[in-house]
Amino acid sequence: QVQLVESGGGLVQAGGSLRLSCAASGSIFSINDMGWYRQAPGKQRELVAVITRGGNTNYVYSVKGRFTISRDNAKNTVYLQMNSLKSEDTAVYYCNANVRYWNGYGATASDYWGQGTQVTVSS
Repeated sequence: QVQLVESGGGLVQAGGSLRLSCAASGSIFSINDMGWYRQAPGKQRELVAVITRGGNTNYVYSVKGRFTISRDNAKNTVYLQMNSLKSEDTAVYYCNANVRYWNGYGATASDYWGQGTQVTVSS
C-alpha cells in the first residue's frame, strides 16, 4: 500500500508565501510524475503543477512565475513553493503521484492522492 502525506498548508495574507510538502511511503518501486492539484469551493479540481521524474515541469498559467514545483527522488517527496499568493489561490491542495510498485507478479503503476491541505489567502 502507498500513502501520500501532505503538510504545509495554512492561512497567509495576500502577497505572502507558503511551502507545501508531500511525502510518499509504502511499497514503492519508483515514482513517475508527481503533481499538485487544487479545488476551490464550488469549482472543479484543477492541475496546478506537475513534475516528471527527470525534473521537467509544467504549470497552469495562473501560477506561472509565482509557484515552483520540485521533488527529491531519494525522499519520494514533492514540494510546491508558493509566492505572491492571491486570494484566488485559496483552495484545498492535493498532491498526486504515479507510483510504480511490485504487485507480486510484476511491476505496475497506479495514481495515488494525498488527503488534501487547506490553503487560505486573506486579502
